[in-house]
Parts: sequence; C-alpha cells; structure tokens
Amino acid sequence: MELLERDSALADLDRLLADTAGGGRIALVAGEAGAGKSSLAGAFTTAVRSRARVLWGACDPLLTPRALGPVHDIARQAGGALRERVEAGERGPVFDALLDELDGPLPARRPVVVLDDLHWADEATLDLVAFLGRRLALCRALLVLTYRDDELGPEHQLRTVLAGLPHGTVRRIALPPLSAAAVAELARRAGRPAGVVHAETGGNPLLVSEVLAGADAGVPPTVRDLVLSRLGALSAAARDAAGLVAVVPSHAEAALLAGHPEGVDECLAGGILTGTADAVAYRHELLRRAVEESLSPVRRAALHAEVLQRLTGRPGVDPARLVHHAHHAGDAAAVLHWAPVAARRAAGVGANRQAVAHYETALRHAAGVTGAERAELLEAYATVAHLAGLNGEALEARREALTLREAAGDAVRVGENWRWVSRLAWWTGRTAQARAAGIRAVEVLEAAAPGPQLAMAYSNLSQLHMLADEEPAVEWGERAIALARRLGDRDTEVHALVNVGSWRLQRGDPAGGEELDRAHRLAVAAGLTDHAARALVNRACQAVEWHQPELAEAALEQALAFARAHDLGGYVRHLLGYRAALRLARGDWPGAGDDAGQAIAGPEQPGPFRCQAQVTLGLLRSRQGRPGAAEVLEEAAGAAYEAGELQWVGPVAAALAEHHWIAGDPELSAAQARRGYAMARRAGHPWLTGRLAFRLHRAGAGVGADGAAPPWRLLLEDDVRGAAREWDRLGYGYHRAEALACGNDEDAAEALRIMDGLGAVAAARRVRAELRERGARVPRGPRATTAADPTGLTARQREVLDLLADGLSNAQIAAALSLSAKTVDHHVSAVLGKLGVSSRGQAAALSRRSSNMGKSPHAAEPPAP
Repeated sequence: MELLERDSALADLDRLLADTAGGGRIALVAGEAGAGKSSLAGAFTTAVRSRARVLWGACDPLLTPRALGPVHDIARQAGGALRERVEAGERGPVFDALLDELDGPLPARRPVVVLDDLHWADEATLDLVAFLGRRLALCRALLVLTYRDDELGPEHQLRTVLAGLPHGTVRRIALPPLSAAAVAELARRAGRPAGVVHAETGGNPLLVSEVLAGADAGVPPTVRDLVLSRLGALSAAARDAAGLVAVVPSHAEAALLAGHPEGVDECLAGGILTGTADAVAYRHELLRRAVEESLSPVRRAALHAEVLQRLTGRPGVDPARLVHHAHHAGDAAAVLHWAPVAARRAAGVGANRQAVAHYETALRHAAGVTGAERAELLEAYATVAHLAGLNGEALEARREALTLREAAGDAVRVGENWRWVSRLAWWTGRTAQARAAGIRAVEVLEAAAPGPQLAMAYSNLSQLHMLADEEPAVEWGERAIALARRLGDRDTEVHALVNVGSWRLQRGDPAGGEELDRAHRLAVAAGLTDHAARALVNRACQAVEWHQPELAEAALEQALAFARAHDLGGYVRHLLGYRAALRLARGDWPGAGDDAGQAIAGPEQPGPFRCQAQVTLGLLRSRQGRPGAAEVLEEAAGAAYEAGELQWVGPVAAALAEHHWIAGDPELSAAQARRGYAMARRAGHPWLTGRLAFRLHRAGAGVGADGAAPPWRLLLEDDVRGAAREWDRLGYGYHRAEALACGNDEDAAEALRIMDGLGAVAAARRVRAELRERGARVPRGPRATTAADPTGLTARQREVLDLLADGLSNAQIAAALSLSAKTVDHHVSAVLGKLGVSSRGQAAALSRRSSNMGKSPHAAEPPAP
C-alpha cells in the first residue's frame, strides 16, 4: 500500500543522507505499533539504493533478545571482517569492525545502517548504538533507528541511550496517525466506503490497511478479530501454515516450513504472509502475535516443539532462539542445555541483562536439579547479575550456592562463594556483613592448598580495609600480591595493586598515584578492563575529594573516556557523580545538576553508590531555595549511614549540616556534622575533617582546627581573608563566599555578591539574616528581573560575557572583576556551555546580537531527549 502523509518524513531522511557529506547523522524514527516505521525505512532505503549502501538489522520479540541480533543480520549482508568477528563473538572487535564498515575510504554509495525495532534490543545492541553515536560524526554514514515510543517506560535503557546521543547529529522523525482525508483516499482506492474506518482505527496505518484488505465491509473491534476473520476464509492447510509461522518471531525460514508448501502459498496469495527469498513472515508483529495468542496452549506448545526440533543442529542458529522455543514447548531438558549456552554468548558481548534472563529461564526449569549442577547455575547467574548491576539478586544466588557447596564439602568453592558474598554485601551497603564474610572466606581457603581463590580473598580484605580508610589494606594487599605472583595470577595481582595504591593515595602519599598508574597499564596489557577502569576511577575520585581541581578534571575526563569506550555504565554514573561535585565547587552549577541527574538516572539499586550525586543535587536545591533538598539528602543519608564508610558518611553529613544551617536550625546542623567528624578525624582525612569542623563552627559548636586542610584551618583560626584567598586559588567561588561570610561587614557584602551571582538565594538569605542579627548594614539582593536569565547564566557569568564581548582576555577580565585567572577560565567555559557555542568569538557575537535586540543571548535549543 502506498505511503500517504509520509513525504515530509522521507524528505527529512533524504536531507540527512545528503548532510552526511559533512559527517554522520542519526535519524530517530518513532511511532506507535503499526505507525509504519519499518515501512518508512524500507521505502527510503529502496529509493536511495543507487546512491547508498544499505545495511539492515532487526531486533526480535524473543523471550530473551538475541545478543547483538541486528549486527548478526548486518554481518551476513556485509561479510568480510565484520562477519568473521561476529562469528568469533568478541564484543570490542565487533564494534570496531562495524565502525570500519562506516568509516572506510569514501565509497560511491554512502552507508545507511537501519536498526529496526530497538524497543526490543538487547543490552549489547544498545551499547553499540551509544558507541556509534559518539563516533558517527567522524564518518559519512546515516544511522536510522526505529522504535515504538509508546512502549518505552521511564526506566527503559533505550531512553538513556537516545538522550546521550550527540544532539548536533540527531533528527527526530515522529510518525503520527493518518488523517481522516488520507484514510478516505485509501478506502476509495480499495473500492470501499470510508464509513467509520478512521474513527475505529484511529488512523493507524497497519489497522487501516488490514481493514481495507479484509472481505467484510465492517470494522472488527480488535486486531485479533481482524486477522482471524481473514484467516477464517482460508483452507485448513493455510491455517496450519499460518499457525506455524505465528510461533516464530520475525520470520520463518524455508527449512521450517517443510510439509506446508500449499498452505504457505495460499497465505502469501491472500496477503496474510509476506515473503522474501528464503523466509516468510507476517506483515507486522501485532498480526503474528494475534494469531499466536489464538492458538490453544496445547497446539502452541506442539508447534514450538516442532520448530525447536527443526532448528536444533542447524548451523548458525542463535541459541537464544532455541531457548525461546524450548521454553514455550515446556522442554526443560532443552532449556537447561541451551540457556547457559545463550547466556555465555550474551555475556561475552556485554549483554549482561540478557545473560541474566537466560539463567533465570534455566532456573525456572531446574526444579529437579540439585547439588553441584544447581550451584553452578546459581554461581553463573550471580556473576552476570553482578555485572548487570543486580547486586541484591546476585547476593541471594551466591548465598544459595554457598549452602549447596557446604553440603557437598567443596572447601575451595565454599571459600570462593564466601568471598563473593563479601563483595556483594559491600555493593549492597552491608559493610559489616561484607567484613565478616571476607574473614570467613580467608579462614576456609587457608585450610586448603593455596590457590588463586585464596589470593583473591586476601585482596578482597585489602579492598574492604582500603574502602574503610584502614591501614591493614596494605598488609592484606601485599599478601595477595605475593601469592598471586607465585601463582602467576595477574588478575589478583593487579586487583591488589589498585587497593594498595588507592590506600596510599588516600593518605596523601604521591607514590600511591604512581602505583595506580602502573596498575592501570598492567591491567590494560592483560585485558583486565574492570581493574584498569578501577585504577583510573580511584585516582580521579581521590583528586576530587582532596580538592586538586586541575588534576581532578584531567583524571575524570580520562576515566570517563575509558569507561565509556568500554561501556562500563556503572563506573560512568559513579564518575559523573564526582564530576558533579567538582562542577558544583567550581561554580558550574547547571553542569553539576546535569551530571548529578545522569548519575542518579536509571534503575534503583541497594547501596550508597548514588550518594555523591545526591549530595550535589541536594546542595544545589538547598542553596538555591528549591524544593526537594531535604528529601534527596535524607535518601542519601539512609544508604550512607547504613554503609558506614567515610567516603559516603562524610559528604552526606556535611551536606545535611549545611542544609540545616541554611534552614536556620543550627542544633540539627551540628548533630549531622558530628556524625561524620569523628570518623574523618580517625581516618586522617584533612579535607573532610575541615569541612565538618567548619559546619560545627557555623552551628556554634566549634571543635578547633586540628587535622583540617589549609583553607578550613585558616578559617577556623579566624583568618577569613587567608581562607578566601585559598579558595579563590582553587577556583571555588561558593567556598570563598562561605569564608567571607564569617568576616566583617565588607567581607560579608562580598560574600553576598558571590552568592547572589551564583543564584544561591537561600544561602544568601541566611547570611543576610546573620547580618541583621548583628545590626550590620544588609546589602540588597538582586532584582527579580535580573535574577532570572533565560540562558541560565548567573549574574557573574553575565558580567564575564559582557567583558568577553568587549574583547577582553581572561587575564583582563580577572583584573576587572578581582578574580583569579583560573576562576575566570572556569566561568568562560561555563558561559560557552550554557550558550551552546564552542568559541569565545561565537559567544561574543551572540552577546552583541542579543544586546542589539534587547534579549538574552542563547544558541539554538538542542532537541529534547
């Protein structure tokens, strides 16, 4: 049927293909089921085949999606290195090979890659979309992504992936229902009265076409009634063939249809099925599913068993398909055979959530499986569940496996499971349980012959002590390193090196940083991606915690680049939380809010791992007087205080103390600060010690300056301007304002100017209240008309932009505003980001243009995620 009212969408796709002359482009084609997304992509690719090289891959509605299913489709079309690497099943080389297909010497025909029905995509395919999205600008290719936007819940991973695509390369193409006029035209061409077709179908193209293809002049009330009414007019042989095809998602190969030639031909002739060179399928998944659901449970299971029998043993069949049919056939033995195979294949390419789903399917069919066989299933499930971020589920599985291993008397497996219970207990915020389980793992394994399990158990204890800022981290780490080297166990050696280096760096020893750099290099050389990432992550986060902003910025970008390149989403979120904290400290509050939001987004998990982002978000809301500050900080406190480690307790206690001080409750502020202060003093952490001591000081419960880092120490010793100079040197404007607020009236006035510039309305209100209490002159706040800049620029950033537009250098701006050059550098970067421009010249031009028009400057709004 001709595509009506899709000319604009086709033109958009054609323009995007033309635009690839300047770099890759991405089309997001979205609509409800039956809106014609695949039809649009098909019509477009047919029209451009003379000038484009089309590669098409589709996702399937299997019980558990095929890992990298669309890439397998594309590899069969492309052949060469991509097909070889897909068959080898290694994720990184597959991604690189597909990128090479898009990034080779410019061919006569530009690549157009269609990834169809991404709402059914597996985790690895979504990772691939993110991977290509970050690199496509350097290619001359068009990536067309189709998906059902009405089936994406708020937590659907595809939402996160699409929001992260570079805005400059993306075009969103929505497919609305057909108008009443278009439906009437189609009805006229079909020789049918339009009647109530539009009203009953809502203009859904699939439903309209099916209604007009039917023999009945009426409109069946549901898709199921519609397709079954058409099937009812066919022979029994055709209905049998249609039933067989209905239990095969996507398409049924010719080999599955042996014995049904006449029935298949009748279905093709009647428009029930469509055909390609070697397969047949329903025109739409809605139609297939309607027929499948009309089958009796007994008939459906029998058909799945028939398909399973014909697929088993055929070369190249994805094990995920075999699991699908075995499950629906009720064949437990086949599920238990194929589900672990499919899980290992999925995990091998990073589709860990699909690996989890396969093991869950196996466990549902494992009612009669006991002992070692069940323990192995549980251990394998727990491993991929941990990698997928499902640490609570992984912990329960490890505990069940531990019970089974203890019953069998397998000491090594018992000890290994204790070590995993320890690690997973820590990940879920149960630090006391983690310590006890870690000690038990060592006790059990020391009673057996020394092996890699014991070495990793030593390293696990080292890590727990390191995370708690305790000196035994080094002793246990060195034990692990010595045993690992004796055994040739590079995995454990590098794991322990990261622990020891991190502990030394936490104690202010620069040698720790050098050890982390060495551990990273060793891990990369050995292909130990997680350890390599952990070394970079610990280095970056330590630099943030110890207020080394230049080092922190560089280390964060290095760690983020590595984590993103290896699709380590958990580390990315963790790092974004720390970058949010750094941006908050350096005055880029919109950037801090964006990072915190990304870090918090996604499925909730037990444990304190969103605390850093929650602290940043809570402080932003508290300082700016926005609602929700207490709620987000209390949520962080629940996880942090249960975990009981300084890295979580310290920042949360300080944030809550600041929030209650701003709210005018010094008693509650002091109570919160005390929760972290003693812990920070015991750990010898000068920055957290100083921060919490300052909060106690502001709440009227001073504890002195012992153990505090220089800016805090100077402030606690009443050297207000000395502390302000230290914070200014670091480029920490709000901290500078907090220090000046403790000084004389002139200092407090400067503090208010900084807070007003940052938009810290509530904090400034609290300082003004203090000035009134001591009878000082209170400077007025910003006018409402100037406080709300539509570009999000603070008053200070507006000043910087005006001077930048006048042609001043950063050094000249710093002199004009009495700021440090580093602070101005940071303000300029924030201004460019908020205006959506990449150079000072562009920002200046926008400022001059908007001044002439009497408006605030702003670049074009990016597309909404």
